[in-house]
Amino acid sequence: MTQPSQAMRDAFLLRLLEAMRQDEKLFFVTADFGSPVLDRIRAEHPERFVNVGIAEQNLINVSAGLALEGYTVFAYAIAPFITMRCYEQIRVSLALLSEVRPLNVNLIGVGAGYSYVVSGPTHQCYEDLTIMRALPNLGLLSPADHVTAAAMFDTCLARRQPKYLRLDAQVLPVVHQAGAPDPSLGFAQLRRPGKICLIATGYPVHTALQVAEQFAASGRDLAVIDLFDIAGFERPALLQTLADYQAIVTLEEGFKGRGGVDALFFDLLADTPPRPMLNLGVAPGYRFELGSRVQLHEQVGIGPNAVRAALTAFIDRHHL
Repeated sequence: MTQPSQAMRDAFLLRLLEAMRQDEKLFFVTADFGSPVLDRIRAEHPERFVNVGIAEQNLINVSAGLALEGYTVFAYAIAPFITMRCYEQIRVSLALLSEVRPLNVNLIGVGAGYSYVVSGPTHQCYEDLTIMRALPNLGLLSPADHVTAAAMFDTCLARRQPKYLRLDAQVLPVVHQAGAPDPSLGFAQLRRPGKICLIATGYPVHTALQVAEQFAASGRDLAVIDLFDIAGFERPALLQTLADYQAIVTLEEGFKGRGGVDALFFDLLADTPPRPMLNLGVAPGYRFELGSRVQLHEQVGIGPNAVRAALTAFIDRHHL
């Protein structure tokens, strides 16, 4: 039976609401950003709920202070604002301070990539993979569906470190119909056959699966991996999985060649036998056109048609 889709933030916040009923050391802080589930959290636990207003720098510092007092903190805002507007505070009050003090602060950013399609580049988020990956001591979680997003709650509780959870603002189809993937691995293989492995995170996992189905219909199989724990994946296990493939392709809803997922795999595979690599991401630059997410993705090089064309050229060039 096909599992119905749900908003990632609702799935995650419902887990949090249930846990807050049992654990008085869970605290929620928001930068004037809400949801129906959040209204329930505020109503049931007003003593552990703070709205700091549109003040993301203060959001981070308040969260760090609560964590130092022993709380597990969940801080909530729109993705570009909880990363870029308060980046110095994240660096100093979370990444740097957690070098010497255990801090469990979980930054929940809603609106990864082009989620807010009609709001333009101010509310879209192409840079977070790069800038958050640059900080030591910071976890980086990027689910592709609400099943994985809900499972990430357990990871947030278990790892006593600052983390950034990037959630899509749109309701996406369920990728993991059989249940949540193993969080200890940090990745899940969705398709296995083929010479080429296509690795994606977040929304692009759906594009990768669509493209793989289209290639399979023409007799060319592609493997697909969902990388949902970008900073904490099991490195030996992923290297062993990738050893079976003759070529590696990465796909991200972030700027290409700016230190995101592409850079992660250049580093990961540096000591492995050389093989062809193709890195697909957003063409650097800001666009003000409106349209559907698929239309915007095609314009910047990561839509299904653009990915299929790039892959076809890559396969032909390397005789794969």
